[in-house]
Amino acid sequence: MDTRARILIVDDEVELCRAAEKILAREGCRVATCFTAGDGLARFEREGADLLITDLMLPDQDGIAVLRRAKELRPDVEAIVITAHGSVETAVEAMRLGAYDFILKPIDRAVLVKTVAKALEKQGLAAENRLLRKQLQQQHGEDALVGNSPAMAAVKKLIRQIAPTDVSILIQGESGTGKEVVADILHALSQRRSQPIVKISCAAIPETLLESELFGYERGAFTGAIGSKQGKFEAAHNGTLFLDEIAEMIPALQAKLLRVLQDGRFQRLGSTRDMRVDVRVISATHVDIPVAIEQKKFREDLYYRLNVVHISLPPLRERREDIPLLAGHFPTKYAARMQKNVARIAPKALDQLLAHHWPGNVRELENAIQRALAVTVEDTIRSVQLLPPIGAAPAPVAATGPAVSIPIGTPLEKAEHQLVTETLKQCGGNKEKAAKILGVSSRTLYRRFAATRP
Repeated sequence: MDTRARILIVDDEVELCRAAEKILAREGCRVATCFTAGDGLARFEREGADLLITDLMLPDQDGIAVLRRAKELRPDVEAIVITAHGSVETAVEAMRLGAYDFILKPIDRAVLVKTVAKALEKQGLAAENRLLRKQLQQQHGEDALVGNSPAMAAVKKLIRQIAPTDVSILIQGESGTGKEVVADILHALSQRRSQPIVKISCAAIPETLLESELFGYERGAFTGAIGSKQGKFEAAHNGTLFLDEIAEMIPALQAKLLRVLQDGRFQRLGSTRDMRVDVRVISATHVDIPVAIEQKKFREDLYYRLNVVHISLPPLRERREDIPLLAGHFPTKYAARMQKNVARIAPKALDQLLAHHWPGNVRELENAIQRALAVTVEDTIRSVQLLPPIGAAPAPVAATGPAVSIPIGTPLEKAEHQLVTETLKQCGGNKEKAAKILGVSSRTLYRRFAATRP
């Protein structure tokens, strides 16, 4: 039993109160007694209690009124009602109003101790859950977005304004700027925070599997579908769905996504039955979608559905005043996990951070601090390993082999196909290497090569 628990007993039978007080005091509880409803409620309002034990029959009010008022004053209080055999129905009514349990008169010592212990255990678990929820909200709350620069102040203000609404949001920013962090904050501050946030990267899943991941499938829908599977939309029902790298979604799948956003309906693969979901969609991309629309790679009508509110995250190089804050935040975040006692960053190391270009943005800075923590044996970070070198942009992959000759007047698609073909040839068919030379992802390279093939 929780020996820190404060218990208030309200009963007009003085002897019963004294006996219960002695029994619970022996268990280590702090117990107060009152003999009328008025006195009990006045004391409860003044001092509070973790557990209220009240008789259902009191001289000035009934115990139901006491319970109802106590719950109004402090909804998290646990309550036990004391009743005679003839008032069990009333005791059940009290439990509907939030009482944990009831005890019959005459009170049995073992029953009293056991019932009080279980009520306090429930009260403690509820308090622990509230604390964990609060910590989770703080972890994914606005404080998780570190930075006081004007650009970040504007982002935080916008987040506060739109998080409680249900509008669709498109987050734009370079890789590593914190798009997923913003999505977490938006969910944590929304009305849907008690429901799940389900995440999926449209770039990390092959095109052939993305549809089944989003919408699920029925048994026999395709080879290997030996059972039915719930999709991400179903998993996010009443919560939030985060679609990362949305610009990587193929046009055919974009059309199906548009329908869900329009009327909340979709069908699992292999099914003819419509399913309805209530989902808030937050999407993110590093791509300039208006340009993708011009290139016929992204549906304009889908863009307007996703982009009800637009959040643009600035790259770290455009908010350099936030670097010292971030540099102080990450050691606090990771030192305990690494069993390090690192309290500060030396001025020389901070100068290194301020001089760097940060092509990988906040994620690159976070990784740099983690590397420094891992190797330091002092309580101060004195040097930070930075990749690429300080002040330099990431070195492009050098193209090798002969130049490609493309006559003036060559159609764009044919020229692109020739460039891709020659680059692949020089790279020995290595798509990853060719993609780096051309400045695109290997998946984009494959898609463009297939689309432009004569």
